[in-house]
Amino acid sequence: MLKIRNLESGYGKIKAIKHVSMHVETGEIVTIIGANGAGKTTLLATIAGLVKATSGEILFGGENLCALSAERIPFLGCVMVPEGRQVFATMSVEENLILGAHVLHKEGKQVVEGLLERQYTLFPVLRERKGQLAGTLSGGEQQMLAMGRALMSRPRMVMMDEPSTGLAPLIVKEIFQIIVRLRDEGNTVLLVEQNAKAALAIADRGYVLETGKVIVQGPAADLLGNQDVQRAYLGREKID
Repeated sequence: MLKIRNLESGYGKIKAIKHVSMHVETGEIVTIIGANGAGKTTLLATIAGLVKATSGEILFGGENLCALSAERIPFLGCVMVPEGRQVFATMSVEENLILGAHVLHKEGKQVVEGLLERQYTLFPVLRERKGQLAGTLSGGEQQMLAMGRALMSRPRMVMMDEPSTGLAPLIVKEIFQIIVRLRDEGNTVLLVEQNAKAALAIADRGYVLETGKVIVQGPAADLLGNQDVQRAYLGREKID
């Protein structure tokens, strides 16, 4: 579904991503782990078109995303749940969700209503809060809203940037269970996550990013058992 070849990107003269090559197959959870400043968020932002690539290519379904503007990429089925949730605080939960379906506006009200029902089934708390202002939700509820908003576009691949940040352990566990459910229902997920052990526990494959370069890649189980990865990223983390 996604194939990245020799990608470079960054900010001005600073190269945050250096000759990165990777791929994501349909129906996989692929996780990208690494320390702060490794380039994980920049990589997702480059795929989403928010940061422009300086060289290389990003092929999504055979189409080069580097040639497209950021607002066109969701129409191809590639969407991102940003770090920090970034919900529209002064709009209701349901209004936030409906905005996520803007790429499907030509398909009519019935399609949108069906997608709303799907999100309310996946995230029951959003049904309870659908008339509530998004800014009044808890952090975990906002994360679920951000995920539901992305899924409203009926995407082929969802990118998630640090979905566990700032959340209580029980909420983190619930978020990760939902990500697994999405994969089990046939969705494709590219996950950037600081909690490396939790991410690798649910992923099919993983990439370790260090100073903008992929230094290790492979099946998630192999990375969990890799002593170098354990020392660098897994030493103090626990998951039930």
